[in-house]
Amino acid sequence: MYSLSTCWNSHRHTDGRAMLREIRDLGFEYAELSHGVRISLVEGILQAVDAGEIKITSLHNFCPLPMGVNHASPNLFQFTAEAPRERDMALKCTLKTLDFAVRVKASLVVLHMGSVDMKDYTKKLEGLLEDGRRDTPKYDAVATEASERREAKKEPYVERAYETLRKIVPEAEARGLRLGIENREALEEIPFESDFMFFFKEFTSPAVTYWHDTGHAQIKENLGFIQHAMHVESLQDRLAGFHIHDVRPPCRDHCPPGSGMVDFAALKPFVKPEHLKIFELSPVLKEEEVRSGVAHIKQVWGAG
Repeated sequence: MYSLSTCWNSHRHTDGRAMLREIRDLGFEYAELSHGVRISLVEGILQAVDAGEIKITSLHNFCPLPMGVNHASPNLFQFTAEAPRERDMALKCTLKTLDFAVRVKASLVVLHMGSVDMKDYTKKLEGLLEDGRRDTPKYDAVATEASERREAKKEPYVERAYETLRKIVPEAEARGLRLGIENREALEEIPFESDFMFFFKEFTSPAVTYWHDTGHAQIKENLGFIQHAMHVESLQDRLAGFHIHDVRPPCRDHCPPGSGMVDFAALKPFVKPEHLKIFELSPVLKEEEVRSGVAHIKQVWGAG
C-alpha cells in the first residue's frame, strides 16, 4: 500500500479537494494527511474522501493544525514539556487528530514523542560532517558529549512523555486506531534509538507501533548512532510502516528515493505487504522527481 504525504503539496493549495486530486492524478489511490494541513483545507478533504476520490492511510500529528497555525508544526506542543499547560494542549490536539483520523477512515496516526531540552548537538555534528571532519577527535568528543548529556537529562522528559501517551493509548484503542511512534533524526528527540526496545516493553498494546522514517534513520547512521538496517530489524515485530525518502550527503533528507544514500534494498527483507508505505517528499520536488522516486521504490520493494 503506497501513499503520498500531503507534506509535498499542502502549502500550494487553498482547497483540500484539489490538493488530494493532485495526489490522485499522480497515480496514488492513497494519501497521508501530514502536519501541514490547515483548518481551511479540511472541508475539501472531507469532500474528496466522501466522494471516494482517494483513501487516507494515515495522519501525522497534529492534523489538522490548531486554529491560527498556518505552517507545519509537529512539535508545536510537546509531550515532554515541563509546563502542564503545554502538555495539556499536546493531548488535546492529539485527540482532535484521532477524531479526524476516524472521520477520514484512516487507520494510523504518526506521533512525535517530544525531546530533551539540551544544546543542539545534531546541528553541530552535521556541521562537522559538512566540513569532512567525521573521523576526527573533535567529532568523537562532540558525539560522546551528546550521548552522555542526553542520557543524564532524559528521565523527567521520558516520564512526562510516557504519562501523556498513557492517556492517548486508550483513546486510540477505543477508536480502532494505531499510533506510529516515529524515529527522529535529532539526537535530543525521544525515544532515543537505544531506548526503543525498553519503550515497547512499557507500551505493550497492539495499538502502539513503530513507525520507521528512512531519512531520519539514515541521518542517525551518518552521525554514527545506529546501523540503519539493523535498527529496523530489531523493531520489525512492532513495525507498522514507513515514511520513505532519501538522504543526500551528509544530512539533506526528503529527497527522491534513488537519489541519495539510503540502501532501500537492505531494508526490503523487513517490508511486508501489510505495512503502510508513505512517500514523505520535500515540497520543492517537481512531479517528475516524485514519479522517479516512486518508480525506484517499486523496482526495489515491489509494486504492492
